[in-house]
Amino acid sequence: MTKIYLPIIFLFLISLSTAAQVSGVGINETVPEQTLHLGTPTGTIRVEGLDENNNIYNNGPAHTYPLFVDEKGDMTLYNQILYNSDGNDAFDDTNINTSTAVILDGDNDGLETVRIYSFTISVNRPSLLLVKYNLSFEVFRNTEEVELTDKLSRRINTYFRLNGSTRKYCHVSKCYTGGDNRGNVTGMFYNMSSSYIVIPAAGTYTIEMFGEVSSGLKASNPNTGLATCVIFGRGDDTLMCKLN
Repeated sequence: MTKIYLPIIFLFLISLSTAAQVSGVGINETVPEQTLHLGTPTGTIRVEGLDENNNIYNNGPAHTYPLFVDEKGDMTLYNQILYNSDGNDAFDDTNINTSTAVILDGDNDGLETVRIYSFTISVNRPSLLLVKYNLSFEVFRNTEEVELTDKLSRRINTYFRLNGSTRKYCHVSKCYTGGDNRGNVTGMFYNMSSSYIVIPAAGTYTIEMFGEVSSGLKASNPNTGLATCVIFGRGDDTLMCKLN
């Protein structure tokens, strides 16, 4: 009897061991631990549908590309880019709402904010909007573009807001100080930043870009703002928006 039961016990133990393994396919792996298990430390995956001959988003061997997964679980080289200036001037006279922020001498709070640009997006689920931009500006004393010579500083801010909220995204600042007529720096300055904007739910949203200039107040006294004029968007500006 012993000779009969030992093989049966042995087969039973093997069946228990097999049941404990993950059911899957192994490549160079006899005991797969996942649905698909590559069993070599040097192995790679090749998908011919993603190569340069079969995929218009693969531009050949000079580059490598990020791989995305869409809502169906399909792998793709394409991600939804809402806008990319791609070498063109993103902010010019055709799309800027207001390009000039002006503070007069004796201004009450020494602060002026203008809405430079805006656009809307519609989503069917909570999303993340990636915004990257590079915005030019010039600083003067007034709209006649007289140079600043008072040797006092100005702060120039740019940022985005979602649906008029108070939160500022892509917030970046520069500090400008005007010297005398012999030492001023002329030409374009740039504010550059990137950030994810949280889209909380399905719907249509307005994204607005603002420019802000602050001249400060002398000894924190009101009505002591300094004359300043900042003109936005005169240079070669860039913008990219991508929805995830």
